[in-house]
Amino acid sequence: MEKYVIGLDFGTDSVRAVIVNALNGKEISSAVAWYPRWKQGLFCDPLKNQYRQHPQDYLDTMIQVVREAVSAAPEGTGNKVAGISFDTTGSTPVFVDREGTPLALKPEFCDNPNAMFILWKDHTAIAEAAEINALCSKWPIDYSKFEGGIYSSEWVWAKTLHVLRADEEVRKAAWSWVEHCDWMPAILTGNTVPETLIRSRCAAGHKAMWHEEFGGLPSEEFLVTLDPLLALFRRRLFTKTYPADYKVGTLVPEWAEKLGLTGEVSIGAGAFDAHIGAVGGGIKPYSLLRVMGTSTCDMLVAPYGDMEGKLVRGICGQVDGSVVPGLIGLEAGQSAFGDVYAWFKKMISWPLQFLADDEERNRITDIILSKLTEQASLLPDDESIPIATDWFNGRRTPDADQSVTATISGLTLGTDAPMLFKSLVEATAFGSRAIAERFKEEGVPVGEVIAIGGVAKKSPFVMQILADVMNTEIKVASADQACALGAAMFAATVAGIYANIGEAMTAMEQGFDAVYYPDPVKAAYYDLKYQKYKALAV
Repeated sequence: MEKYVIGLDFGTDSVRAVIVNALNGKEISSAVAWYPRWKQGLFCDPLKNQYRQHPQDYLDTMIQVVREAVSAAPEGTGNKVAGISFDTTGSTPVFVDREGTPLALKPEFCDNPNAMFILWKDHTAIAEAAEINALCSKWPIDYSKFEGGIYSSEWVWAKTLHVLRADEEVRKAAWSWVEHCDWMPAILTGNTVPETLIRSRCAAGHKAMWHEEFGGLPSEEFLVTLDPLLALFRRRLFTKTYPADYKVGTLVPEWAEKLGLTGEVSIGAGAFDAHIGAVGGGIKPYSLLRVMGTSTCDMLVAPYGDMEGKLVRGICGQVDGSVVPGLIGLEAGQSAFGDVYAWFKKMISWPLQFLADDEERNRITDIILSKLTEQASLLPDDESIPIATDWFNGRRTPDADQSVTATISGLTLGTDAPMLFKSLVEATAFGSRAIAERFKEEGVPVGEVIAIGGVAKKSPFVMQILADVMNTEIKVASADQACALGAAMFAATVAGIYANIGEAMTAMEQGFDAVYYPDPVKAAYYDLKYQKYKALAV
C-alpha cells in the first residue's frame, strides 16, 4: 500500500512542497510559490541590510503549494498523506504575543517591518552582535563556545535585541520570540503558546546559544547584563529542544481543511533548510554537504566520540542531533554565493530598467548571464583575471564578521565583463575552500563533497571551478528539491513508517546525477591564486 508524505521547504524567495512516496522516495508531485510581498520588495531596505518577511506570506503560500501538489498528484492522494515536516531559513525569528501570534498579523502592526520575521540575511544587528561577543569573552561561561566562538548578527539574540531597542511599540507588545521553523509546526498542530510550543534543537543550538551544558539558553543574568530589555524573555522561552525526528502532534481539522488533506497526519519538529537538505542529499559522517543557493551552508556530521573535547572555532556551531539525530552536526557557510552572481547580473543590466518592459528585461538578463558564463569559460587562467573576495554580504565563516565588505583587485582598462564574472566565481570558490581548510585545521577531516541547491544543478561552470579550487571531486545530488526531500524523510519518520531517520534515508535516497573532477593543472594554478586571495582577505 502506498504511503505518502509531504516535505515543505521555506526558502529565501519561495516555498516548495513535494509529495513523496515514503516507501521508495519517488516524487509524486510538487509545487512552488513565491512570497508575494517579498517579490514586490516590501519591507526590505538593501542599503540598510534590512530584510523582513510578512508571516501572512508563509501562511498563504503554504496553503497554495500543498493544494497545488495534491491536485497534481493521483486522485485520492490527499487521503493517504501520513506526515508533514518542515525546513525554513534561519535564523529567522519574529516577536509574538502571549498566544504566539506574530505581531505583524495584528492590525496595528501589519505594515511594521519590526513586527515581521527577520530574515536570515538581515544584518541590521551588527552592533548588537559585537556587544554579545564582548560580553561572552569576559563572562565566566562562554555561551558562544559551541557556536564557533563568535556570535553573528544573522542570529536570533542580536536581531531581537536590535528590534527591542529600535521600536518601542513592538517592545511593549512583544511577549516572546519564535523561530520560523518552530512556528510552522506549531500552527498546524494548534499549539502556538510560546512557553509550550516545541522548539527546534537545530535552531536553538546553532543560533540561540542553547546547550545542555548550560542548562538551556544563556542565563537571565547574562541576558539582562547584555541589556535590561531582555529581562523576562528567558523565562518566557524554553529549556528543552527537539531534533527533527520528533513528532510535534497531528494536523488539526482547521488546517486539514485548508490544505485539502484528510485522515491523521503526523507533524514533525522543524529545522533549518541546510540541515534538512543535508539529509535529503545523503550526508554521511565527514561528508561536507554544500547547500548552494543565494548563500551557502556547509554541513558536516561526526560521531560523538570523535568530537569529544573539540570546539571548532569560527564556524556556525556544533550541535547534538541538529542534522542527523545521534551525530554531532557542524555548520559553516558563506553569506553570499549565488547572490554575488545575481548582484553582478543586476548591475551590468541596470540600463534595461529604463529601456525595456519587465518581460523583455527578464529575457535579456537571462541571456546576459548565459553569455557571461559562456565567455568566461573560454578565458585563460592567468593574471588578466582580477582577484576578489566573496564578502558581498559580510562573512559567515570562517570567523563571522558581517561588517566586512568585498574587494576586487587587479582591475585594468582591459578588464571586461566576462573577466570580472570569472573573478567573482573564483572568489566564491576560494571562500568555500577556506571553510574546508578551517575544518581540517581544527582536526575535523573532510571526506567527500556533496552539493545540492540551484547553483549546483544549474551551473557546470561554477561547479568545475569549485572542484578545481578545492582540488576534490564534487558529487551533485539527483534530487531537484533536496531540502524538501529531506523534510519528507523526516515526515516519514515521525509518521512511524520508519524507525529512525537512517532507515528513511536508505529507503528514500535519490543518489547523484553528476560528478565534477578537479583538473590537476588548474588545481595547481588555483593553489597559488588562493594564497593571493588569503592575503587580500586579511
